[in-house]
Amino acid sequence: MSHSRVPWDQYFMNIAEVVASRSTCDRKFVGAVIVRDKTILSTGYNGSIRGLPHCSDVGHLMENDHCVATIHAEANAIVQAARNGVMIDGATIYATASPCWSCFKQIANAGIRRVCYGEFYRDERTFEVARKLGIEMVHVPSHVRGEAAEPGRGEP
Repeated sequence: MSHSRVPWDQYFMNIAEVVASRSTCDRKFVGAVIVRDKTILSTGYNGSIRGLPHCSDVGHLMENDHCVATIHAEANAIVQAARNGVMIDGATIYATASPCWSCFKQIANAGIRRVCYGEFYRDERTFEVARKLGIEMVHVPSHVRGEAAEPGRGEP
């Protein structure tokens, strides 16, 4: 009997979904996994600054309909790699939501060459700039939440 294996992109996106379950800001649960050569280099989820109370415990610091106490999953994954001296140049990041503009700029400057995302999140300009920079944007629908692909948004 043959066993059907999960494709690599789906495998790492599934792991990003599990990472998202650690999020401490209950407005949006997002997870990120940085991978190179089929090896996980770093993970991150959205939450408060280290050592400060979690949004889910003390409430949100809201500005323009965003919780600004939260550090996004992609930024936390990049910071975690830096804290541990892990080189992420040329890597792929898997995130359960497409990066916001601020996170995308960090991804680009960190040398990440491929972004796989679950759901589209807010900012179309990341896709335009990614094309200019040669950063591949790939929609990997979540099998956990059963999301459908969004037409024209980074599908291969």
